[in-house]
Formats: sequence, C-alpha cells, structure tokens
Amino acid sequence: MKLFGVTVGVSVVSLSFAAGCATSPGVTSSGEVGAADASSSSGGGSGSASDSGSSGASSSGSGSGSGSSSGGGSTGGGVDGGGADGGGADGGDATTVAASDGGPDSTAAADAGAEAGNSGQDAAGSADDAAGTTDAPADAAADVYDGGSVSACVPFGEGSSADGGIAASCAQGGPGMTNCGAASESCCTSLEVPSGSYYRTYDDDDGTLAADGGPTALADPATISQFRLDKYDVTVGRFRQFVNAVLPADGGTGWSPAAGSGIHTHLNGGLGLVDVGAPPDAGTVYETGWSPGWNSYIAPTNANLACSYEDETWTNTAGSQENLPINCVNWYEAYAFCIWDGGFLPSEAEWEYAAAGGSQQREYPWGSTAPGTANQYAIYGCTYPYGSTGTTGCTGPVADIAPVGTATQGAGLWCQLDLEGDMFQWNLDRVASYVDPCADCAYLTQALSDERDLAGGPFEGPPSLLFPPVINGDTPTDRYFTYGFRCARSP
Repeated sequence: MKLFGVTVGVSVVSLSFAAGCATSPGVTSSGEVGAADASSSSGGGSGSASDSGSSGASSSGSGSGSGSSSGGGSTGGGVDGGGADGGGADGGDATTVAASDGGPDSTAAADAGAEAGNSGQDAAGSADDAAGTTDAPADAAADVYDGGSVSACVPFGEGSSADGGIAASCAQGGPGMTNCGAASESCCTSLEVPSGSYYRTYDDDDGTLAADGGPTALADPATISQFRLDKYDVTVGRFRQFVNAVLPADGGTGWSPAAGSGIHTHLNGGLGLVDVGAPPDAGTVYETGWSPGWNSYIAPTNANLACSYEDETWTNTAGSQENLPINCVNWYEAYAFCIWDGGFLPSEAEWEYAAAGGSQQREYPWGSTAPGTANQYAIYGCTYPYGSTGTTGCTGPVADIAPVGTATQGAGLWCQLDLEGDMFQWNLDRVASYVDPCADCAYLTQALSDERDLAGGPFEGPPSLLFPPVINGDTPTDRYFTYGFRCARSP
C-alpha cells in the first residue's frame, strides 16, 4: 500500500517484545560486489540543498514538508500480542533462534522452528524458491508466516558477486567500510534474495492480523526475480569514497554515471525492469537508466550534506561517524552512488519484497513482534541510545541515529538489517498508484508529480511507519536528515 501525507512525528510507545532473529551459519560475502566502470564525464553542478520534505516529517531538525505517495491502501502498523523475551543473536552470529510467540497462533513456537529449518519459509514456499520458481500470487497466502513473533533469518545462496569484484565504496577499507554490524564485517555485504511472488498491499488500516496470525486484505500482486540487496544502509564512510570520486580534491573532472547505466541488466535479456507507468498504447517499455540531464543534481558538497542544523551524519573530514547511515542525500545522488558502486537502486517492489519476507507478508521484517523501545529490532521514535529505561525523546545532535546494524534482532527473512528504522530509503520508482499485475516492474514514467519513493521508517518516526507496505515519497532533489538508501545488485 502507499500513503498520502504521512506525518512523521516522535511517537515513543511502550510495547512488549519477544525473542530475536539470528543468522544461520554460512553467511558469506565480504562486500564482493562488482565495481562499476570508472567512466568519467563532467559532474558537479548545483544540486538542491532543500530540506523541504520528509513525507510530512517534523522533528527538532530544520525543514518540514509534504512528501507523499499515492495509491490504494491505508496506514498499517502491525501490533503483536507480545511474547517471551529471548536471546536472539545478531545477523552475523552463527546461532539460529526461533522464538516462542504469545500472539494469536498458539502453535507459533513449533512453526517458527519449522520456518528456520526451511529457510524461514514453510516447506511449500521454500521448495519453490530453491528451484528458482515463483508462487502464483493466489498461492502466496499458503506461504505466509503464521503469527510467529520472530522468525530466524537464513541466508539464501552465497551472497557474493558473480564476477568476484570488490565494491568501490569498500575497496579502501577502514571505518564505515569494513567494520559494520556486530560481526564487524564488510559494510558492502550484499545478500541474495530468491525469486517469488507476494502482495504489495496487505493488512487493514490498523495493522491487525487475521485470526490465524497471517495477513489480511491481500492486493496488488507482484512477482520478483532473484536479486541481491545490500545488508546495510550506505554508511558515511562508504559515501565519502563516492564524494572523493565525484568531487576530486585536485579540482579535476569528477566521475558521473554513463548514459543508460543503472539498469537491472539481469532482467528481460538485459533490458531491465518493465516500466508500468508507460502509456498503454506504447507497448512494453523498459527502464532507461541514468539520464545525462541529471548530472547537475549530483552535488554532494559539504554544504549540501549539512541539510540539518544538528542531525546530518556527514562530517567534512573522516571522524567518529563513519559507521552512521549517510543522510541528507537526494535521489539522484543515491542512484548515482549505486551505479558507481556496481549496482542500482532497488525498485519499490524489490525493496518491499525483501522487507515483507516475500510471500510470508510479515508485519515487520523480523516477524510480528512489536518493535519495543530497546532498539533491538528497529531504531525509531528517538529511543536510541537510551531505550525504555533511560532518557526518551529526540536529543540530537546525531545522538538519536544508530550505526548501521545496531538493531541486531531486526533482520529480515534474508538477513538484511535496518530495512525498517534509522533512515527512510530512496527507491527507484516514482510515486504513483500500483499497476497490477507486476512482474519485475517499476513505475518510472512521469506521473502526476515528480516524487520518488521512500521506503522504511526513520529514527524519529512512529512505529506505524515500520510496516513494509507503508511507502512515502518526496521530490528527488530534496535532502532531509531522515533520507538515506541502500543498493541492490544483480544476482
């Protein structure tokens, strides 16, 4: 579902929570994701330094706006009946935990264990995924999780690139590049997401579960081919390498994307995603990639990256904030970074598929357990770093923003962290109503507005924004202290 004008206020609520989500042994890839060609053209230009939109966001930082999204559906914010506290391990640890659930399904403990043994899905769904096939949307409900509070994340495939290259943003090594998460691993780790089908809209307007703990109001089916999605949001340390390439210290010609780059070349014989926003009489239209006319919007200067008077994570020189997620980045810079780093921005359908756990249609990436206020599942509501036992409310400057991978028990089905919380994440699509059905699709043609999608929930937002189908949007030139991103890559 998409929403119009969601207000992002500080909403700290006391919620019960259950055991954490752990990673099985064998997570591979240390940022082994193909580097982009270093083709050069004149970059620079004067990008917008506006911080006029954050889906209606308001906080102690500067700027307010009316970023929006369109389409059917209503606000979702799944709430679970709680559960027993448990010792979930981080996505980098070698322990798998299946938590018991106090929610509506009394058999959740046994089912959660079965899910862990079947790559987080039930036997029918996992067999299809392993074979690289997809469930028809009508069958997706058969694969949903059944109210289990937290399901263990299980890596799919090897998670490494086909060409063995090292992502440009982590090649140098150092803080914010090679020390992310509890395992202090490569910040460029990119994990496989298997193909499958799911519904982009699910659950009613108050986020309540069905009687059996599964989703309700399934609508807007989509089929996704296998791809890789980075485990972490892009850090300040990684983004600094991009800035050095775009704005070289010697004042020479900086890097800029090649025309037509940034396409999902593993799809449709290299043509990429299907553009469902094209006019009906245009036939099948595919994504066109980067336009040279956008080069002037790539302007990651110190001034532009200081879009907030206290909550920008960028520092003019490398320091103690290299592991924080980069913010104050516009859509063009996010897209250009991913191209430079050997990938592309995920489509909205791809991003939500990973966050929803595919056909499991999860309330949150980690399951149905409410996020609580202890920062173990998601960074939201300005509860970081104190949690529910200390000072609450946004304190700034930057203190409310956590290093990537801090919420160790919030891993999605395929082990990506921070899919919800810490930062909104730019997606490829324009803001528009869903077009059904969707098979490796994105809405890329000019819509009623020029806004681009923002997925996930920010560090200062309410829990209702942590629900995967909630997608917001803003003008692509806008910068805001809650705007970050992560990259996707070919499998």
